[in-house]
Amino acid sequence: MTVATSKQLRLDMPVILFMAAVHIGALFALLPSNFSWAAVGVAVFLHWVTGGLGITLGFHRLVTHRSFQTPKWLEYFLVFCGALSCQGAPIDWIGMHRMHHLHSDQAPDPHDSNKGFWWSHMGWMLYEVPCRGEIARYTKDIANDPFYLFLQKFFFPIQIGLGVILYLLGSWPFVVWGVFVRLVAVFHCTWFVNSATHKFGYQTYESGDHSKNCWWVAILTYGEGWHNNHHAYQFSARHGLKWWEIDMTWMTIQLLQTLGLATKVKLAGDE
Repeated sequence: MTVATSKQLRLDMPVILFMAAVHIGALFALLPSNFSWAAVGVAVFLHWVTGGLGITLGFHRLVTHRSFQTPKWLEYFLVFCGALSCQGAPIDWIGMHRMHHLHSDQAPDPHDSNKGFWWSHMGWMLYEVPCRGEIARYTKDIANDPFYLFLQKFFFPIQIGLGVILYLLGSWPFVVWGVFVRLVAVFHCTWFVNSATHKFGYQTYESGDHSKNCWWVAILTYGEGWHNNHHAYQFSARHGLKWWEIDMTWMTIQLLQTLGLATKVKLAGDE
């Protein structure tokens, strides 16, 4: 992001204040009184629920790309898990990601990697980027769904409700680790897909952008790090296409297939 360009955009102060508060809250995990292995376990479990089931499986592969289908109740459950990641309202997240794929590493891309690692990682969220006004064009399939509209409006109060439940279960250590530390971890893991996988790794396919396959991002994001594969075959439910490209989310989809809960699964090579 050049200085000239950033000066043309207005800072999004509510987002900046929220991000600052969450990161500062995570620092309270450094206090010995807020540490317990149970609290760490809660954070790890909720990282998988919100980052793995919610963002990767629900928001991304199921809804954004419709790479497979599930019963509506399961779709709603996965989208609810994604809303608990607090990465913005679900309709906004899905619309921005569809926009990213249409214009990957071009000027209209919300997190264009040509503007630098910091911009693509999280800088773009701190400004009132014009493309936010175009989200409705990309989300017509979910824009009028009552459940999506509910989460769009109440995803932040739902996070507060989760915090209350965690406090009742394990007091402040559960809140610090299960909310603040977990949110920061899921935030940056997700953002690495926008930043690191457009800078580090290898390209198997010519995808017309800077997307790369990055093994360590794949580990952190349940398979999302095989990003060049994904950009080459955006509709594919499987991102790890080589035998060594471990894709935990694809394993989850296979399990759902076995249980009869995932149908019409699209794969690379399908017409």
